[in-house]
Amino acid sequence: MDDNVSELEQLQSAYKDAVEQWIAAIRREEALVSVNQTIADVDKWEEAHFAEDDIRSKVKAAKRDYEDALRRKFFDF
Repeated sequence: MDDNVSELEQLQSAYKDAVEQWIAAIRREEALVSVNQTIADVDKWEEAHFAEDDIRSKVKAAKRDYEDALRRKFFDF
């Protein structure tokens, strides 16, 4: 049982960390779009968007892993 709790805690922590990274990426993108744009700024903004999208994919994967572990714990599947 302790191994299951430890696994859940690790998965929850990984999910929360991924969400925090995603929030930071969204804020970076927001900061870049909130100013008057130059061509260089547009490139930075696009790069920030791609980084945010990549991190969002990691959040979704971490969420799926955590949800799967919860299903195993509560529903045994």
